[in-house]
This record gives sequence, structure tokens and C-alpha cells, in this order.
Amino acid sequence: MKILIADDHRLVTEAVKSKLSELEDGIEFCVALSVEELLAMVSDDVDLAVIDLNMPGADGYSHIDELRRRFPSVPVIVLSGYEDPQLMRGALERGALGFIPKAYSPEVMLSAVRLVLAGGVYVPPMMLSAVPPGVVASSGGDAPAGGGMLGARPANPTATLDGLRKVLTERQVEVLQLLSQGKPNKLIGRSLGISEGTVKIHLAAIFRALNVRNRTEAVVAAQSLTEAPTEG
Repeated sequence: MKILIADDHRLVTEAVKSKLSELEDGIEFCVALSVEELLAMVSDDVDLAVIDLNMPGADGYSHIDELRRRFPSVPVIVLSGYEDPQLMRGALERGALGFIPKAYSPEVMLSAVRLVLAGGVYVPPMMLSAVPPGVVASSGGDAPAGGGMLGARPANPTATLDGLRKVLTERQVEVLQLLSQGKPNKLIGRSLGISEGTVKIHLAAIFRALNVRNRTEAVVAAQSLTEAPTEG
């Protein structure tokens, strides 16, 4: 496995290398101290890129955008000292598969990386708790470079748990619950005793019901669902 770490703080890069070395034996680490070095080092054979937002040469999300444009198959995780939910959302909208605040413990970082390598998306709890009910992240590509944006979807009659249960099967609700926990398709299938192909079919139905376009939006939308108010 080859992991690229882009951060201009030596102590951070050494600490990240030390913890991620627990993933498996023989990991090859590459370290970039600037955006220029990052773009020079990244290639299709990189299995994971862990990138700081604020490093020499960075301008908002521009280095994330450029890396995603050149090498869309390389999984990207943002490791940042910022804890602003808007910034987190902006990174995920641009295709990052996770956002890990540097204040989090090394164990949380390791678990998040494992989740991403297994095909999942790591969404920080503080981002989910900051999303108002009925609002999900917009995945549009025209967010301002300095920060993310919230995109309000059209009113959705299924935007409550009760509403979803009227259009989704019980199994699809179970898939949604596991998805909201950040589990990748393989683990969802294993938990429910179904194939990954069946999980994908259920996810397609869930995306339609939630009026979202991808896993990240589905997770955020699922976390904002509430029970329908009872009359009287």
C-alpha cells in the first residue's frame, strides 16, 4: 500500500505515519510539504492521499480540486486543524471521502482511514449535528473557493422517518440505518446477510426517496430526519 501525506508540519506527518503504519506491514509513505510537492508526487498508484487544507501553496480547496481532476481514482481524506462544518462539507462536496479534524484522537483517525479504504465515507459527527432538518449538502461544483455551501433541496414529502417507511421496505430502512453509521457496502451486506449488489439496489431506492445523489448526501439527510409530528 502507498499512502501520500501532504502537510507542512513534520510532527504531524510523523505522527500520522506512525499511526497509519498499523494498517498493515510494508506501507510506503510519501510526504509532501507543499501543494507543489503534493501535485508532483501524486500518481495513480497512490492508494490514499491524506491532505491538509492549510499548507504552502494552498488556496481554499484548489489543491483538492486539482488532485481530483488529475487523479479521480485516488481516495482523498482531509486532515485539518479546522473544525468548521462548512469547510468539512465543502471538502466532501469536492470528492474527499473523509474529513478528520486534527483534534481527534489517533484511534479515530485510524478507524476513519480504515472505513475509507473499505469503500465508506467518514463524516465527522460535528458536521452531522450542524445540519438543520430538511437541509442536505449540495454536491454542486460551484461552491466558493473559501468555503462550502448548504444547498436546500426541494420540499420532500418523505423527509421524516414515518414518510420514509411508507416508500421504503423494512430492509431498505435497515440499509439506511447502517449507511448513516458510515458503514461501506461490504459491511452493510455482511450485517444484513445480503450481497453487495443487493445493497447497491437498495441504495438507489434510498437516494430517490431522500432526493439525494450520493452516499455523503444520504448520510447527512438521514441524520437530519425526524419522526413526523403526531396530531392532537
